[in-house]
Amino acid sequence: MSIRIYVPADSAAIALGADEVAEAILTQAQQRGIEIDLIRSGSRGMFWLEPLVEIRTDGGRTAYGPVQVEDVNALFDNDFLHGGAHALSLGLTEAIPYLQKQERVCFARMGVIDPLSLSDYEAHQGFAGLRRCLSMSPSEVVQEVLDSGLRGRGGAAFPTGIKWKTVATASAPQKYIVCNADEGDSGTYSDRMTMEGDPYMLIEGMTIAAIAAGATQGYIYIRSEYPRAIEVMLAAIANASAAGYLGDRIAGSSYAFHLQVRKAAGSYVCGEETAMLESIEGKRGVVRAKPPIPAIQGLFGAPTVINNVISFASVPRILERGAAYYKNLGLGRSTGTLPIQLTGNIRYGGLIEKAFGVTLRELLFDFGGGSASGRPIKAVQVGGPLGTYVPEQYWDLPFDYEAYAAVGATLGHGGIVVHDDTADLSKLARYAMEFCAIESCGKCTPCRIGSTRGVEVIERLVQADADSALKPAQEKLLRDLCHTMQYGSLCALGGMTPNPVISALNYYPQDFGLAAANPASDLSKA
Repeated sequence: MSIRIYVPADSAAIALGADEVAEAILTQAQQRGIEIDLIRSGSRGMFWLEPLVEIRTDGGRTAYGPVQVEDVNALFDNDFLHGGAHALSLGLTEAIPYLQKQERVCFARMGVIDPLSLSDYEAHQGFAGLRRCLSMSPSEVVQEVLDSGLRGRGGAAFPTGIKWKTVATASAPQKYIVCNADEGDSGTYSDRMTMEGDPYMLIEGMTIAAIAAGATQGYIYIRSEYPRAIEVMLAAIANASAAGYLGDRIAGSSYAFHLQVRKAAGSYVCGEETAMLESIEGKRGVVRAKPPIPAIQGLFGAPTVINNVISFASVPRILERGAAYYKNLGLGRSTGTLPIQLTGNIRYGGLIEKAFGVTLRELLFDFGGGSASGRPIKAVQVGGPLGTYVPEQYWDLPFDYEAYAAVGATLGHGGIVVHDDTADLSKLARYAMEFCAIESCGKCTPCRIGSTRGVEVIERLVQADADSALKPAQEKLLRDLCHTMQYGSLCALGGMTPNPVISALNYYPQDFGLAAANPASDLSKA
């Protein structure tokens, strides 16, 4: 039997040389007359170890990394195909502490399987959730998702089952399922990893949603900057259709579901669900006023379920193992797991899937190993470019929706960006306003004009002399402007842009040349 070797084909691994390493392994094996089976898997999410090479052995998979082309010859010389010792040896993959300490539910197959192999997916419990779904009534499927407590992983944290129930009970000749894969938040990549490393999981989740809601057509709206994800999803949809998991008779049942990919428009605001719908319809991505909500009048005016990649990807496990299994993970109303993406000035950046309740301090130090620079961590932005900067006094809060909302913070899509003590929070606050000005769809005045004025006010605030009356006046103006944007903007882009600005003002006033004050208890309180 040939020796099986796994090399990731994930975009991050490829950027770090995985394609060249894979080619070098094939060349060496051929030259040495060794028969191997090279599998291009997804990534395990330990990016400081990429390219990570794994070998299947009788005792489990052994890992080596980060492997460069120049290491391959020595690895063969040291018999790495049978677990031989080498400076890059990491032992059994599953025993690596970074992985051992996680609760991998969505990402259980990530890096384990060949992403486009249906047989590999099925051998690892793939489509077990769909098979159970087909034995239930649509209303029972909706209730199972409701009972699980699953909430949207795109940032809003709205109960997924309520969306599905609203669409299911709506009367309409056509209904749609739309996956928002326009992953544009800074420091996020879990959607991309899912599409590139376990695409059938997303297809299965969307198919279950279609059966539950009575929809027959679906769209995956994928970020234009993700060419690899688009390529893999197109191939996976073709394979699933050929195998009968998509089409007119799903797995031989009476249910029909057809799925297409739509390439996103390259606009951050198209991550907002109604702007995304406009884009799918071929229009300019402009936010719609609500009501009506998309569940009642969404894509092409029809009832539409909209969830992000991780929301749909969570569903197959819920159906496979039952709502109680999923609900028992997590904390309070924050049930299940969240794929956390650790980035920025951090030693060990990567994907961490944990049940809700882990603390930010654990993520930063137990997983991340502290800053990459070795300097003290000063601020941590949680929840993307519109998330708050979280100071150390909040690092021991449980990582769940309610605990963070109580102090004016948000978990968002699970992205964490770390800054050490050399960071200037006034510059980061200015960047938030500038980002909003660039990405605004222009439909509402608070977002369109407020963000532009925000950049100007921050500049005047920073440049004003410490003893000048201009400084407190500009601070007050900035806080008033943020209040207007928070409560007057049409969508979350304008409404949340003040979050990083106000948290920077409240907890890092010295970076603006302001005297330290007792910070507000609410990170986003203007």
